[in-house]
Amino acid sequence: MNLPGIETLVKAPFAEGDVFIAGRWCAAEDGRTFPVHDPATAEPIREVSAAGPGDAVAAVDAAQETAAGWRATPPRRRSEVLHTAFALMREHTDTLARLIVLENGKAYRDAVAEVGYAAEFFRWFAEEAVRIGSSFGDAPGGGFRHVVRRHPVGVTAFVTPWNFPAAMATRKIAPALAAGCPVLLKPAPDTPLTALAIAALLSEAGLPDGLLNVLPTDRAPEVVSVWLRDERVRKFSFTGSTATGRKLLAQAAANVVNVTMELGGNAPFIVCEDADVDAAVRGAMDAKMRGGGEVCIAANRFYVHQSVAAEFTEKFAAAMTAVRAGAGLEEGVTLGPMINRTAVESIRSLVDDAVGRGAKVAARGGVPEGPGCYHPATVLVDVPDDARIMNEEVFGPVAPLATFADEDELVARANATVHGLASYIYSRDVARALRISERLESGMVGLNRGLLSDPAAPFGGVKQSGLGREGGREGIEAFLETQYIALDWPTG
Repeated sequence: MNLPGIETLVKAPFAEGDVFIAGRWCAAEDGRTFPVHDPATAEPIREVSAAGPGDAVAAVDAAQETAAGWRATPPRRRSEVLHTAFALMREHTDTLARLIVLENGKAYRDAVAEVGYAAEFFRWFAEEAVRIGSSFGDAPGGGFRHVVRRHPVGVTAFVTPWNFPAAMATRKIAPALAAGCPVLLKPAPDTPLTALAIAALLSEAGLPDGLLNVLPTDRAPEVVSVWLRDERVRKFSFTGSTATGRKLLAQAAANVVNVTMELGGNAPFIVCEDADVDAAVRGAMDAKMRGGGEVCIAANRFYVHQSVAAEFTEKFAAAMTAVRAGAGLEEGVTLGPMINRTAVESIRSLVDDAVGRGAKVAARGGVPEGPGCYHPATVLVDVPDDARIMNEEVFGPVAPLATFADEDELVARANATVHGLASYIYSRDVARALRISERLESGMVGLNRGLLSDPAAPFGGVKQSGLGREGGREGIEAFLETQYIALDWPTG
């Protein structure tokens, strides 16, 4: 395996530059670069090539040139490449995890978990690649036959976020390649190194040149607009904020580009009066603190039945206070820094607003001294519904708690948002939990479970949390077109 070691990836990973087009590493066409920072120190790691419009066109050219050949490649061969990529990713878990910690900041244990999760998308879609099939049947009225076949949508373009730099890339790349589509990827400017490592890994796995093109850049609008204006790009997938998603949807509409959007969340975490409180606290820590809370499906708003509110608050506050913050590679650290100082200020603003409206701080953990981008694990109680923190996505380690007494009131408050990505419910009464689940306007529900993502399950939301699904069988269908052929032939 030729995946460079962590030192090489950081200092001088690829001979000529960091833009990966047609199987070749090169500098940006105009020579521009941008810095990548370590959130634990706020210091720059190194400069990375900043792709521009010319590079974007070159990437589409390379992808289009490979499209026909990959479409004609037997599904079993596509599957073998993805199986190899899965094995290589697992083999190099430590290198990839350390790279994620370095540019993203999350705790090492979270980074290791992410690498395992990311690798599973290669395995799952390697298995789905060989299950793409066609169907044949008779017209109900007689006289001719129906042939329904599935074929790749064509060149695909992806924009991925910084919070899961490996998993959000493989969740898109794996089904596209499995379906027979070439890929254009623009990773987040905060975390481009992980995407470049994945490109190196897939190349080593035997992926033909030109099928994956990676363009790191700090001028995303210039690159992405080129792709969305190019009629050869037929599929676009974006994971990020709802505000940015709206703008990209408008651009995609001009060429009627097929889109998948995984946008913002505002997940309620509901603790019913009959919940196992200890299990609910463990689930709350999973749902709130994985990745330092910088997760689109993180629990955002906690609604706890008034009869168990005191017990839950005491135990949850103790668990949050026990979180150890620090640089992600330090022994025992469970909460790394936030991605940058802007993110820290954003969370502080939400906390200040809530306190100004009457909320109280029930718990606040410690953070290391120094220049890093840290925010303490924090629990707020008596948070009013009109506080910003109850109505905006909370991308950080802060948990606002409110109480409820009535199920109808609870459902109304939980649904009072433009988002509908994930929800969480804790209750010993399965009938009650399922009844509430079905009333929630949410694409995914964790029932007595704080972790719900799985490559074998469809991931996505409703309302302004997105369009389409990733993962599961639905994940590969997003990259396939359906063609119907009315078939007749002489019978006598």
